[in-house]
Amino acid sequence: MSTRPHRPAPATPAPGKVALPDLLLQKQRHEPIVMITAYDAPSGHTAAEAGVDIVLVGDSAAMTVLGHDSTMPITVDEMLVLTAAAARGASRTERAPLVVADLPFMSFQPSDRDAILAAGRFVKEAGADAVKVEGAGPTLDRIRAITGAGIPVMGHLGLTPQSATALGGFRAQGRTAVAALQLLEDAQAVERAGAFALVLECVPSEIATAISERVAIPTIGIGAGGGTDGQVLVWHDLLGISAGTSPRFVEQYADLHQTALEAIGHYVNDVRTRAFPATRHTYAIADDELAEFEAKLPAVAR
Repeated sequence: MSTRPHRPAPATPAPGKVALPDLLLQKQRHEPIVMITAYDAPSGHTAAEAGVDIVLVGDSAAMTVLGHDSTMPITVDEMLVLTAAAARGASRTERAPLVVADLPFMSFQPSDRDAILAAGRFVKEAGADAVKVEGAGPTLDRIRAITGAGIPVMGHLGLTPQSATALGGFRAQGRTAVAALQLLEDAQAVERAGAFALVLECVPSEIATAISERVAIPTIGIGAGGGTDGQVLVWHDLLGISAGTSPRFVEQYADLHQTALEAIGHYVNDVRTRAFPATRHTYAIADDELAEFEAKLPAVAR
């Protein structure tokens, strides 16, 4: 858990809805962009209250919320439910963040038409402001198609979980000169295709910085050092909700798993020792009404 000293908060941004030009202005002013994943209304609302710029409803929900071992199994319908909930929560604050939804595996890869229809559902049915897609190569056509339909797209390069097997597993990307140059070319291609921002995941800091300096769109890093235009962390990692070891790039700001474990342990003990519920947790009935009720009770079967 973080032991860093408290620092005064920066000036509160003006109220309203975060828009794409705001993010571009932040990059130009070298004001870090803050993004966090959220998967339901309470987390969306809390993230917005805390002042984040972007709420990402990530397909990481497959693991953090639904208990899968990877992002692959989550469906469009499952993601729509989570996105709608997070968007509702995020909208109930004075300054509402931009809400971006991950397009899950095989929702956009088959064709431009599939990509447009899937992205459209997230905007129309779930209230997302934009969608995120992984990769370059064939994905560039999907970015052009979706943005051509009027839906903003965030790109994602580096470690892309939906194609982790093809990348050799969950490992850092761009660690050779050739791979780093390809990553830069892909980033520039994603920008040309029309993406408004780009996530760089598990990329050496120097490479992520070089890319950030050579694209006009904002870059959001996760395991990519401090030279990107913003940062993103997963809700459960940041708050220490899940048990187990976190990735090396995670800063854990709380240990809610341990807090919850202790609280629920107290509850279990109180129920089993009949300490809960106490009188203060119950509702009263007038003495005369209770007496009438008891007088009319049938005998207890033996």
